[in-house]
Amino acid sequence: MTVHVIADSSAKLAGIRAVLERKHVVTSELLRGLSVQRSNIDALVVKVDLRGIENICVLKNILCSLTQVEKRIFLVEDCAHLSVSQAYALGATSVLTGPLDQARLLKEVGDMMPADLPREDGSSAAAACSGEVALASMFTAAAACTPIDVLGAKAAGAKIAAAIEEHGLSDWLKTVRRHHEGTYQHCLLVTGVAVDFGLNLGVPKADIERLYSSAMFHDVGKATIPLTVLDKPGRLDPEERALIETHPGAGYDILKDNENISPEILDAVRHHHEYLDGSGYPDALCAENISDLVRVLTVSDIFAALIEQRPYKTTISRAEAYDILCGMDGKLEKPLVNAFKAVALSR
Repeated sequence: MTVHVIADSSAKLAGIRAVLERKHVVTSELLRGLSVQRSNIDALVVKVDLRGIENICVLKNILCSLTQVEKRIFLVEDCAHLSVSQAYALGATSVLTGPLDQARLLKEVGDMMPADLPREDGSSAAAACSGEVALASMFTAAAACTPIDVLGAKAAGAKIAAAIEEHGLSDWLKTVRRHHEGTYQHCLLVTGVAVDFGLNLGVPKADIERLYSSAMFHDVGKATIPLTVLDKPGRLDPEERALIETHPGAGYDILKDNENISPEILDAVRHHHEYLDGSGYPDALCAENISDLVRVLTVSDIFAALIEQRPYKTTISRAEAYDILCGMDGKLEKPLVNAFKAVALSR
């Protein structure tokens, strides 16, 4: 397997090569070094500071000649939302943050050969890639306080809905959990689960559109929260928990002035953590004030959070996750949870 490395300093290049050359054939280049011939590359590893527009422009030009490479691993040291989002916007298939983790890098590079990746335009992998690029664009814009491409995110949601309808939920879950991570993995999972739930309920096409749009946008407020808190491997302290609970309101504020966001979707973004008994946040709404769209999104959001894969937590099965939903009596609408059983266990 040939791995091509791109870095913006000789020291970074040497460090990554030293790790990868234990198991792979490695070629490499400096971001602003001499031009090199790039061919027969199976995976790409990029370690470039993405906080400067000059680096991004140079890297874009290089990546344009490497569009055939399916696996693109970006190494980001600063753990900032903007850098991580920018990496995904440049086409990363995975982003490793913080100091170089040699074992994880080797696992990412060697975990899956490019030939194993589905390539059909209508596949779950293609829809997930489209969704991740849209999410990266959205989070980048939110972190930079610039306008969000709402229509682009909705178009990606439509592709996800089509993939779910064609290939099913199980295929979607497997694809997303294998190739995507962190907050983006969660948003993609929620979108797929919400769409499948809507299909199972037999709701009209317009409601499916509201579901995938709400799911794509529901966590955009997390762009305001440091990744050190979002990805903390352990229990949050009270201050961190309070910070996390600001994200629905932050998402609402980010989207509220966009003419392409309907009041129903805004309501879902703000209230997807509300419970029927009034114990949710940010507005402690009770049953009569929680819309049907929010109720469906909340069930989908909780289920997706339970089954997502993170390096620091054990992934539970779909059956175990459904049992937890059943135990949330009084918080979630019982008939909806009952209807969700087919989605959780058999679809």
